Amino acid sequence: MSGMHATLLSLAIVLAAAATGQAQAQDHATTDHSQMDHSTMDHSTMDHSTMDHSGHAGRSGFPAPVTPIPTLTDADRAAAFPKLERHMTHASAINSYLLFNRFEAWDADPGSGQAWEAQGWFGTDLHRLWLRTEGERSGGTTESADLELLYGRSVSAWWDVVAGVKRDFAPDDSQTWAAFGVQGLAPYMFEVSVTGYVGESGRTALVAEAEYELLLSNRLILQPVVEATLFGKDDPARGVGSGLSSMEAGLRVRYELNRHFAPYIGVVHERTFGGTSRLRRSDGGSSRDTRAVIGFRFWF
Repeated sequence: MSGMHATLLSLAIVLAAAATGQAQAQDHATTDHSQMDHSTMDHSTMDHSTMDHSGHAGRSGFPAPVTPIPTLTDADRAAAFPKLERHMTHASAINSYLLFNRFEAWDADPGSGQAWEAQGWFGTDLHRLWLRTEGERSGGTTESADLELLYGRSVSAWWDVVAGVKRDFAPDDSQTWAAFGVQGLAPYMFEVSVTGYVGESGRTALVAEAEYELLLSNRLILQPVVEATLFGKDDPARGVGSGLSSMEAGLRVRYELNRHFAPYIGVVHERTFGGTSRLRRSDGGSSRDTRAVIGFRFWF
């Protein structure tokens, strides 16, 4: 009997403890903690070392322990920076370039015509042999044609000085000029060329040209060009007068089928001045001429 009484007494104690814990939990749930003064509590006497915080990581948003970054090894460095098996290939010291900037035709009131303008070079970044040519035909007659052979020396990243000879094949008899000038890329990406000429019998001339390329899209490009020609002396046989002889302005739109070939359309206006204008009118011509042109531009 005494053993049974001891068992019943132990069961009663367990039931009483469970009932007391449930009552305390209900009291804690219904307690208004906002009214409690936590400042008067002494937390220094609490033993936090015995508390089990492992269950709070998932419930309270605390980050899980981070695995330490392993130490960098020589094998890691070798994998990140492998040895290059092939050597870099540098461009040749001698290069060449040939550009037909204009190769066009038109059909105007005086008659159909054709024109060309090309330039090329052969050499290094500092020393180059330049070749320049331009000309114009109208009504089956070559009205102007010339060829220049120049030595060019780079004086900066964007500018060259040139010197050499120029040969005029038309109009009238051929004549030779000594040529010297500068060419390069001016601020705001204007391509500029200014060349002076000294010819036979003390004749002199100056030709200045500027052009710009405006990208309307990756392949559609608008190219305005302005050229002015001046002469030091009258030359009636070639139809030129002293001073400002002529100015030509062109506006062309090209579409680059690829970077080496581009057809274009445009409009060109030419005007003569001074003695050149008088000589042209005396021959029955006009001092002004506007024409629509079609052509293509290519380089290699």
